[in-house]
Amino acid sequence: MYLIIFVLHNPEKVPELLDAWEQVGVSGITILHSSGLGRVRNKNRSGLRDDLPLIPSLEALLNHEEEFSRTLFSLVKGEEMVDQMVAATQDVIGDLSQPDTGLLVVIPVVRAYGLQKQAL
Repeated sequence: MYLIIFVLHNPEKVPELLDAWEQVGVSGITILHSSGLGRVRNKNRSGLRDDLPLIPSLEALLNHEEEFSRTLFSLVKGEEMVDQMVAATQDVIGDLSQPDTGLLVVIPVVRAYGLQKQAL
């Protein structure tokens, strides 16, 4: 089993990437909003919102141009599935060695708990 972690630079690509991963057989994907050091440190593109009040209105949240990346992760079985996910990712995003595309990491998983849920 492998954990695939992909930090996607362009959040607009999420729907297309989810479709691509599902087409190769991925059944579970978790998506998080994330921001890296470059966005936090770059004064022209702050990844953290410091302009919101403690309890912001829905309008304030919706009217803000989003600067966050997306971090997607999924557990998959077998290297064949890993290869298919990497290929599907590069079909959507492009060559990951290029700037502003993302970072994909594959980590072997020895054990995972909570994947198989039983009805009570």
